[in-house]
Amino acid sequence: MSNYLDTVIVEHNPTQKKIDRAVIWLHGLGASGHDFEPVVPQLGLADDMAVRFIFPHAPQRPVTVNGGMVMPAWYDILEMSLERKVDIAQIEHSSQQIHDLIAREIERGVKPEHIIIAGFSQGGAVAYHVALGYPQRLAGLMALSTYLATNDNIDYSDANKDMPILIEHGTHDPVVPVVLGEQAQQLLSAKGYSVVYHTYTMAHQVCMPQIQNIGKWMNKVLA
Repeated sequence: MSNYLDTVIVEHNPTQKKIDRAVIWLHGLGASGHDFEPVVPQLGLADDMAVRFIFPHAPQRPVTVNGGMVMPAWYDILEMSLERKVDIAQIEHSSQQIHDLIAREIERGVKPEHIIIAGFSQGGAVAYHVALGYPQRLAGLMALSTYLATNDNIDYSDANKDMPILIEHGTHDPVVPVVLGEQAQQLLSAKGYSVVYHTYTMAHQVCMPQIQNIGKWMNKVLA
């Protein structure tokens, strides 16, 4: 029996039918599963869609670049260089915990091809690792203000070669420079993935036009 991560659950289900879609959405460093909870009603999802949003809380761990301070983190960041030296083993462990959440949704009756993996900032690095290596077809991958930290460590899955990927970034992001979003888009496009890439005039955050665009994308890939 798995010890699942603690999660915040939000359901979009206007017609009260059986939930058959899911979005697992990972927060950024130092945040919590409540971070994106208020976004769900703003997405404009279709009324006939029954979607369970799962927002897991990252475990508490010391973070080297923050002076060893203990905080919610999916993995340790060892250097804030552009290359982002990170603890790969911790990314892989966090990814396995997300695999467990996917398995739980499948047990609840949600097919893997109806599950989106999403993440913001540090959570996005884990989302990349999970979705690109997942052995069954997923509905999509959404990477917000993040970077592809584990390209050399991912066992890229043929099952998700045609998975829709949405990468979005702020042009004035002081935490994760926009060039890292561009690098991920270029690398995945070169591998043959179908990537939609958007930027917004913002810092390390989300904005309302972006939220509306995310909702349109979710309506499409979860249809």
